[in-house]
Amino acid sequence: MRSRRGQLVAAVAELARRYRLPVGSDDALLALIDLLAGDEHAPSAVTDPRAAVDVHLADSLVALDVDDVRRAGRIADIGAGAVESNTRRAAFLERAVALTGARGAEVVNARVEQWAEGRGSCDLVLARALAPLPVVVEYAAPLLRVGGSLVAWRGRPDREVERAGERAARETGLEGSEVRRVHPYPGAEHRYLHLMSKVSETPARFPRRTGVALKRPLGAPGGTDGSA
Repeated sequence: MRSRRGQLVAAVAELARRYRLPVGSDDALLALIDLLAGDEHAPSAVTDPRAAVDVHLADSLVALDVDDVRRAGRIADIGAGAVESNTRRAAFLERAVALTGARGAEVVNARVEQWAEGRGSCDLVLARALAPLPVVVEYAAPLLRVGGSLVAWRGRPDREVERAGERAARETGLEGSEVRRVHPYPGAEHRYLHLMSKVSETPARFPRRTGVALKRPLGAPGGTDGSA
């Protein structure tokens, strides 16, 4: 019978095989799991190593089934990812980048609405468990170049939210292309990736002032003109 550590190593190795990750990725992913389990400032309530393999690693890596993710050059992960406004979480991410040797990764400790340097610079924006879809759209659209893509992780489908997201997309230069059901690990239910493409420049008025996207979401019933 395998030890608990042996089971963990095997689960990570299986993910590396499934997604054709580069040699050495197993060790980097295991180091990340160990950091989540041992760092009191880890930005997650799921720190048990085996559970974290599913909830964090598998659920994130499933996006590699999307061709646009594989092809992307410059990627912004907004939320508790590469663009993060919480100083403590950003510090944790800096430790994770250093520990895993993630080359080319940079942690931006800023509100996404205030990250002017990122505007129009990204091939891909990722948003996992961040905010309602219309809010994610407003955050992501300004960062994408025309031709770039947004991938947003969502749970159980809500057609009204999806329609609001589609309206927000039209206002910001995006176009919905697909809602893909995914199965990142056994027992995972109601996991979907919403894929959108940037088809035109985002109007300069977006994103609106910090906090406005959450308070007055684009595409909400009753409508908004997207003014600040």
